[in-house]
Amino acid sequence: MHGQAEMSADVVPLPRKAPEPSLDPMLSLTAQGMNQVNHVILDRMQSEIPLIPALAGHLIAGGGKRLRPMLTLAGAELVGYNGTRHHKLAAAVEFIHTATLLHDDVVDGSELRRGKAAANIIFGNPATVLVGDFLFSRSFELMVEDGSLKVLKILSGASAIIAEGEVDQLTAQRRIETSEERYLQIIRAKTAALFAAASRISAVVAECAEEKEQALDEYGRNLGVAFQLVDDAIDYDSDASAMGKDRGDDFREGKMTLPVILAYARGDEEERSFWKAAIGGHRTSDADLDHAIALIGRHDAVADTRARARHFAQRAIDALSIFPDNKARQAMTQAALFAVSRGY
Repeated sequence: MHGQAEMSADVVPLPRKAPEPSLDPMLSLTAQGMNQVNHVILDRMQSEIPLIPALAGHLIAGGGKRLRPMLTLAGAELVGYNGTRHHKLAAAVEFIHTATLLHDDVVDGSELRRGKAAANIIFGNPATVLVGDFLFSRSFELMVEDGSLKVLKILSGASAIIAEGEVDQLTAQRRIETSEERYLQIIRAKTAALFAAASRISAVVAECAEEKEQALDEYGRNLGVAFQLVDDAIDYDSDASAMGKDRGDDFREGKMTLPVILAYARGDEEERSFWKAAIGGHRTSDADLDHAIALIGRHDAVADTRARARHFAQRAIDALSIFPDNKARQAMTQAALFAVSRGY
């Protein structure tokens, strides 16, 4: 018996590997609600003008994580809201997002969106812009139907901020001197504003205290920054099939994203000369892209971009600390962890 006890004391259990972050808890939490949201989306993108549902359907049917409307539904679960107003509002959020994607693809001259031909390539730029306008209009109809001036103020404010962010990004394009601070200002506007609004409106319809509204706003805002940081890292460390867009799009468009900002700041004179030419639009071949990726790797610029993303994801998770540790909070925590661990 004594020998047996000694032997068992020597057995060291292997440490359990932490499960990989997953969006599955969020998908499971919001599945029923998303069926209702999708019903609203399909209903409201209809029009007697056949081109409108055809073009809108091309992008909406193209997949995507639908993370923004899911945030509205998850937030409602978190605060214990039992009504149905959030279904139409989540659809309004998705319409705002889809409209901005359509406009973005025209501005950027994109050829791929979610692994398929971008709408502007199939339907042309004029139709793509106009259908984007139609979807914006539909989103405002849904907000007005809800009847809450506060919800209308939050979502319309976010729409204006997104447009400002897109214009700011356009003016920073091909400007090598763009700072990290300016870059963060751009992504807080063009991406994080809608994440924040989508999360916050759940607390508004549930008539929560201001503290809970602010906590959900903080969660969404920080998650949005983290999400965009990872998107910008992915452009330099994933292939096109995984990304659903052309690899190096940001590079060829002269976008000053954080991996480039860091690599430029850390580079020697020769490297900086390359970046000036590349971002200026004079070095955009496949070989130039490969060189850019090598320089970014040399200076750990993608790794550091992802590290900053993890910082913002943790701030998002911390913002949820005022809520009970329930299924919704756990799903939202997992969503933040997934957002920064993904490779696509």
